[in-house]
Amino acid sequence: MTNKATYDYDAVVVGSGPNGLAAAIVLQREGLSVLLLEGKETIGGGLRTAELTLPGFKHDMCSAIHPLAVGSPFFQTLPLEQFGLKYIYPEVNAAHPFDGGTAAILTNSLQETAALLGVDKDRYLKLLGPVVASWPGLAADVLGPLRFPKHPLDLASFGLKGLQSATRLGNTFSTPEARGLFAGMAAHAIQPLSNLATAAVALVLMANGHLKGWPLPEGGSQQIADSLAAYFVSLGGKIETGTYITGIKQLPSSRALLFDVTPKQLLQIAGERFSSIYTRQLQRYRFGMGVFKIDWALDGLIPFTAEGCRKAGTVHLGGTLEEIAASELQTSKGAHPDRPFVLLAQPSVFDHTRAPEGKHTAWAYCHVPNGSTRDMTAAIEDQVERFAPGFKERILAKHSFNTMQMEAYNPNYIGGDINGGVIDITQLFTRPALRLSPYRTSAKGLYICSSSTPPGGGVHGMCGYHAAKQALKDVFR
Repeated sequence: MTNKATYDYDAVVVGSGPNGLAAAIVLQREGLSVLLLEGKETIGGGLRTAELTLPGFKHDMCSAIHPLAVGSPFFQTLPLEQFGLKYIYPEVNAAHPFDGGTAAILTNSLQETAALLGVDKDRYLKLLGPVVASWPGLAADVLGPLRFPKHPLDLASFGLKGLQSATRLGNTFSTPEARGLFAGMAAHAIQPLSNLATAAVALVLMANGHLKGWPLPEGGSQQIADSLAAYFVSLGGKIETGTYITGIKQLPSSRALLFDVTPKQLLQIAGERFSSIYTRQLQRYRFGMGVFKIDWALDGLIPFTAEGCRKAGTVHLGGTLEEIAASELQTSKGAHPDRPFVLLAQPSVFDHTRAPEGKHTAWAYCHVPNGSTRDMTAAIEDQVERFAPGFKERILAKHSFNTMQMEAYNPNYIGGDINGGVIDITQLFTRPALRLSPYRTSAKGLYICSSSTPPGGGVHGMCGYHAAKQALKDVFR
């Protein structure tokens, strides 16, 4: 039972990214009184859509394609379609072009994707088949904190593959096409592909592609945030925007506080409440590479040479495994490669609400050293032009974010790190600190629910879900 005379709210959640929204929903569904605070005037964190270039051209500010959202064990329990969310599924989930005009593609069909890899068909089926088969049961184990798994044998099998480096597992394929496709998937880890556990990122993304697809929300990624918020409010929750929290004394009284922020911000807001040991752990938390992002308003479709790229919602531009691995390694050491690995999304090919008739939008980003302010526009556009000759002629307008502009847009992107901290083997399950529960802080009733906790970055809400479950166990039950 709560003491309504003592507290303004049962719980207050700071930050309305997907994890903050997820935490607020979990708590509100238990009949608690929950306030969600957002510093910006618009909710969503990385889930925002705006006209960045020209009127009528809708651009996703950060995330655009959402395999983990549609595959999230928590989001799947929510009636978000009743609140306006509609996913669109490209014919090809992702494509990976090569010099010479060919491309490897990831489709919904495991068999089709494998068959298109030629002599690597059987190897692909042997590698991905068991992951696809076990993922519906494994998802909750993988997308959560370190604990005794519900499916220990399946998790052990996944771990034998996923804990390897992407370069090692990728090089078990025979063809450049299969190796390149795998490397492009693993590069979403935003760290050197030689690091342990980078293979897991590729396996999770590819398995989700075969099970659920890589969809985009009609109207823009803002629609995911808006539908989550509408559902939260329908349960009785309250949202306040334009309320930027810099100190814990700004907050109304509550029994539990949950912060969808990074360790750096958490120390600034509530550091006075923490033990010296916990404070030192947060101070040692490491952030990873940043991103440089461009949005384009285009006069036509991107003229990719490979047909598969023209049908794909996501395109990975980086060539061979060796080229991608070299690029990511150089970036991790503070360099800016001339040919960076580029992730590109082209939502308007499938969603006609994104641009005026006959026109298109696209965005792309490459990884750069944390805090870099170098303009990577030319390098990114050269990579697109490499696989789509004539692309530059179709640019009507463009807008770019360097790492510090990304951080100004969303304070959770420290130095442009969109994952809330590097997700390497040393911070995989101990993010942000080594504790029995990574979501508990050392202060009673204070929790962290951002992507700086397991399972890390991505639009899945699982960090917020697990943090809220921990708060329910500790404070309300």
